[in-house]
Amino acid sequence: MEEGRKLQRISRSAKDPVKLRRAIVVLMSAQGQTVKDITVLMQVSEDYVRDIIHAFNEQGLDALDPKWSGGRPKTISDRVREHICLIARTSPADWKITAFSTWSLSKLADHLIKQKVTAAISRETLRRILRAGKVSWKTTTTWKASTDPEFIAKMHRVLALYDTPPADGRVVCVDEFGPLNLMPRKGKAWGPVRRPRRLRATYNRHGGVRQMLAALDLATAKLYYRIRPRKRWREFLDLLKALRARWPGQKLYVVLDNFSPHKHAKVRTWAADHEVELVFLPTYGSWLNWIEAEFAALRYFALNGTDHRSHDEQNAAIAAYIRWRNTRAEPKTNFAPDSPIRSWTEYPAKAA
Repeated sequence: MEEGRKLQRISRSAKDPVKLRRAIVVLMSAQGQTVKDITVLMQVSEDYVRDIIHAFNEQGLDALDPKWSGGRPKTISDRVREHICLIARTSPADWKITAFSTWSLSKLADHLIKQKVTAAISRETLRRILRAGKVSWKTTTTWKASTDPEFIAKMHRVLALYDTPPADGRVVCVDEFGPLNLMPRKGKAWGPVRRPRRLRATYNRHGGVRQMLAALDLATAKLYYRIRPRKRWREFLDLLKALRARWPGQKLYVVLDNFSPHKHAKVRTWAADHEVELVFLPTYGSWLNWIEAEFAALRYFALNGTDHRSHDEQNAAIAAYIRWRNTRAEPKTNFAPDSPIRSWTEYPAKAA
């Protein structure tokens, strides 16, 4: 009786289809159904029904659990698989191969056979081995090392402003975005399969270019900007004056990079006289400027996929996006909380 109750519970709640099917077979047999009737109702073979019943009589409820096998034995050992993944991470130049600079699956397979790593291997098998070994096809990236001897100190100063903004002022990230050309910009959009949206390939610059000077207020996450024909120290100083007028009575901590107009003598003098502290990023450390992420979003959502024919049209698109963004802005907190930079005590010799 106890087994019967357990079988009924399994037949109602089992999530494993194999276990559920086996429990139903045993229940039907216990209710007096013949093997032939069970095969018709369950759409299984007679041998399957008999095997389940005999196994249940011998093992009890344990016979209901599926016993998964490992499938066909591997023809390529784990040691060889590791060796293949190691070779895939090398360059053909490491093997004195000068005809090409990177491996394709077919070239790598030929090389493995030539090196007698394996007798034969298909591209699909090789792809699966590399995927299981967490070796993927990646684009090469560049790394520009900083020569700033005060890199760590400057980085920690910026992070401290982000984490605990001073009570006596406001932290503002400033940078330039541009040049803003009048040109077709590639982008992504939903459309019919295999029928991409087309943009013109040729353009001219008769309309000139524009520069965007922008500031991100971390307390509100709102973006303030102006578009000008140039981005000299005069334009930058005008932006600082506008920020100063926006928040009178508060000291401004302006996070910015080492662009020469930012360090102009007149800019420094004015900032010192008007309670504006210029907090410079370490050399080649522009990724520490929180406004960079906003520029990436601006480029993706407002400019990519467009083909504006006038600066007025393009400026209107930028303005519309920033208005939309500012109405949804929330205070900026938690800058790169899990990043390795949080544990740096010295500048790394190369990219991680």
